[in-house]
Amino acid sequence: MLPKRGQDWQTLKRELEARKQSDADWRGLRTTVFVFNAGEDVMDVAKSAYSLYQSENGLGSGSAFPSLARMESEVVAIGLDLLDAPASACGNMTSGGSESIFLAVKTCRDQVRAGGGDTVGSEVLVPRSAHPAFDKAAGYLDLKVTRIPVDSDFRADIGAMRAAISRRTIMIVGSAPCFPYGVIDPIEDLGEIAEQHNLWLHVDACVGGYFAPFARLNGIDLPAFDFSLPAVRSISADLHKYGYAAKGASTIFHRSEEQRRHQLFSCDQWPVGTMETPSTTGTRPGGAIAAAWAVLHYLGESGYREKTQQVIEARERLQSAIEGMPSLKVVADPQLGLIAYTSPTLDIYAVSELMARRGWVSPLLDEPKAIHLMLSPQHLTVIDEYIADLVGSVEHVSQTNMTSTDVTARYN
Repeated sequence: MLPKRGQDWQTLKRELEARKQSDADWRGLRTTVFVFNAGEDVMDVAKSAYSLYQSENGLGSGSAFPSLARMESEVVAIGLDLLDAPASACGNMTSGGSESIFLAVKTCRDQVRAGGGDTVGSEVLVPRSAHPAFDKAAGYLDLKVTRIPVDSDFRADIGAMRAAISRRTIMIVGSAPCFPYGVIDPIEDLGEIAEQHNLWLHVDACVGGYFAPFARLNGIDLPAFDFSLPAVRSISADLHKYGYAAKGASTIFHRSEEQRRHQLFSCDQWPVGTMETPSTTGTRPGGAIAAAWAVLHYLGESGYREKTQQVIEARERLQSAIEGMPSLKVVADPQLGLIAYTSPTLDIYAVSELMARRGWVSPLLDEPKAIHLMLSPQHLTVIDEYIADLVGSVEHVSQTNMTSTDVTARYN
């Protein structure tokens, strides 16, 4: 219920701080998902830039706030350059990866319709490891998602993808990398399939779009996944992940303006004239645009390369420690900042429960059962602490043969 009288800010601030006490300790670097911590200085830049534009509305960037239009254009240009896009390419900022993916699917569907195609019952083929945002988009757009099993290396199974194509298929998808396993799908092979069948190939680089280019600059050997492959028609890439921008900020990129026009919305059926928007939202927070622009320019190439190296070093140190424990096994062959590990002998969920008791917050995988981490630059400062706690948790589970049910019963 709305209070009859307002309260002073200091009282409200104390209440907000009290409510946060039961939240995950991301500032203590014990959260390996949801928050991408590149350091207090980067967060201060994002926060300050956001506050300068917190009231400005991206809906009015073409008239009232041309500075937002300029910043969005410059952010998009940076992303296109990182992803080796041709001069014809273009894009927009969005509120997050789900919206970027939605717009890619929507644009594909509407392009098919504009060409006279019937999209009723049309399908999008995705690997089993693809993000659920494709299912969400299909649900809104009256399409069907067909998930194809991954290969033994946890990447998209090319043979299975090829075999699944039907006359109803309009899009195929690859991830760079996928969230569950942290591996890049064979995008070049998917591109050959797309070209053979004249299909739209979308690359979900929400995780890797602002990470993989700098990893490559740092000498990491990565497979081709971006616009350097002619078959790639669109790419989604999140600024609020490894771009370290404020939430919510993502980008959707298209190979050409002709293609992107099917993304745009326009309506003149009301008394105020024509309303045009490039994305699903009307009001667009100017703060998210300004924060992304500011962080990109604050870090620059050298800063991103440094942050990328910190993430990779943290992952490599953790991976080496896991590979040195006979009861643990790394899932897939991670090359970027994601890593998952399982156990052939122990209840890995019991290990996760004990790690949670030590304050570590990490998601779990079901296929296979595994602990999953998405590392940030600042995790390098606590990775040895994580490894020490992991060794202790594994030893305890091994010695007691505990299950996750046992851990829950003991500590609750």
